[in-house]
Amino acid sequence: MKRLFLLFLISFITNSHAQTLQRRIETAFQRLANDPQLSYGTASLSVLNAATGEVVFSGNGNTGLAPASTLKTITAVTAFHLLSKDFTWETTLGHTGFVTADGTLNGDIIITGSGDPSLGSDRYDQAKSATLLKRWVDAVTRVGIKRISGRIISDDRLFGTQTLPGGWPWQDIGNYYGAGTSALTWRENQFDLIFKAGRLGEPTVLLRTEPDMSYLKIVNEVTTGKPGTGDNVYAYSAPYSNTVYLRGTYGIDLNKSISASVPDPALDLAKNLQIRLKVSGINAEGVSTVRELESEKLPFQAATKILDSYTSPSLDKIVYWFNQKSINLYGEHLIKTIAWKQGKEITTSNGAEVIKDFWSQKLHIDKNTMNIYDGSGLSPANRITTMSMAQILQSVKKEVWFNSFYESLPEYNNMKMKSGSISDVIAYAGYQTSSDGTPLVFSIILNNYNGSSSSIRQKLFNVLNVLK
Repeated sequence: MKRLFLLFLISFITNSHAQTLQRRIETAFQRLANDPQLSYGTASLSVLNAATGEVVFSGNGNTGLAPASTLKTITAVTAFHLLSKDFTWETTLGHTGFVTADGTLNGDIIITGSGDPSLGSDRYDQAKSATLLKRWVDAVTRVGIKRISGRIISDDRLFGTQTLPGGWPWQDIGNYYGAGTSALTWRENQFDLIFKAGRLGEPTVLLRTEPDMSYLKIVNEVTTGKPGTGDNVYAYSAPYSNTVYLRGTYGIDLNKSISASVPDPALDLAKNLQIRLKVSGINAEGVSTVRELESEKLPFQAATKILDSYTSPSLDKIVYWFNQKSINLYGEHLIKTIAWKQGKEITTSNGAEVIKDFWSQKLHIDKNTMNIYDGSGLSPANRITTMSMAQILQSVKKEVWFNSFYESLPEYNNMKMKSGSISDVIAYAGYQTSSDGTPLVFSIILNNYNGSSSSIRQKLFNVLNVLK
């Protein structure tokens, strides 16, 4: 009898805690939903018990909203499922033709890519541009090549010529966070612009680019902004273009570089290798890409001899930076790689379909709750429900790679969660243990808020604080 009473008491206390937490969340959520900053907007919050999957709270949980960069969590965990945490990309260096007795390569040097998003990135020791270029120069000299009668050609065919997801805003794609994909992405497809402010309202001076991008025509129309206005510089360029327009304002008291996207990273890589070979005394006739050759109906021969095969960092290391620094480019590489490795044509839309199909089959999630148009969340057309996102994040807790994913999440408001923000959108998704020890998983999205982003963010945090 005592045992039954004890079990009843424990159950009563547990249910009371759950009901109390639910009421507290509901009160906080309704306060946020009724805030004047959301007078014409929508708030959605789903909170699940991370251990059992039980719904703790759902407010507008089945309303599809733009998730911004919290979509990266779904791209990441799908990649872990379908590619494995140890997945890597391979980049090869080879040549066509033959090497004569005097060290002349009668042929081309070919760099062939498979979509490594980290090639040339300073985030990884093995992938740094200087390290890789030295490695490839050494590979060329090892076989006795002293002169190249042909070109340095980047074979960028694998990912096709559609570098960007459809629907990305024109204002985004020339900037570093809007960089497009390439089978030969290089240095995260971005470069830095160093400005000198002028007098208020007058033109700025573009001092230099880092690294040198003198082969691009850069038109600087940026003017000097008021003190405290910061960086309002936008770069405008189309994929494969050689012209970049810079517009907007650069605060008169600002002292920072601005990052823009590289229009043709595969060509940039070929140029970099050509320069590094020349420094080592090995001259090549020119540079090109397979895309460029095919567009001009010129022949191309794949490498007949491989000089070097480079393997990228593993997927878990890529995902770490993907979420920590919210690198949109990585998400677009992942979604295309997912399509590729599932035997589909390598497109963003095919990758999105694979993601939706996977979760529909695994968790019986209605595919209509996930309208996915990219892998990063930058597209304003993306829609997902917080309930579906929370269910997916809850389901991966038991996976052997979960710790790798969990560690990739940044910390905001003393909570482990991924943030997301695009125009008039703010979102967070992650994990939290409540004060009574209950493990929780949550997704919260606000769309079409008005006023200050810092103000609405703090109000959102006030809701999430209830989970602590």
